[in-house]
Amino acid sequence: MKDHRILNQRQEAAAEEKLFTALLGLRTTNELRAFFRDLCTPAELQALKDRWAVVELLNEGMTYRAIHDRTGVSVTTIGRVARCLTDGADGYRIAYDRLTANRDE
Repeated sequence: MKDHRILNQRQEAAAEEKLFTALLGLRTTNELRAFFRDLCTPAELQALKDRWAVVELLNEGMTYRAIHDRTGVSVTTIGRVARCLTDGADGYRIAYDRLTANRDE
């Protein structure tokens, strides 16, 4: 990623905090959908959806090749998502676990 920031490190952290706080303030799926459609380009939104699909399929036990064949997502991206699931900040894991727990209720 190119480093073209105009904010200093403290300002960057504050901007990130405001973004995440804004997300927490949204209440419905439709509100989140509208926000992400405004925030992201169509390609960025597609990349986010692709990565989430990979999270679900990896958790179902599918192989990288099977996921690629089913979704068209590159094996490199699948590998990155898999690494985040095992060695990341646990964001995918928390979201996936909560989503699947809600399905079971």
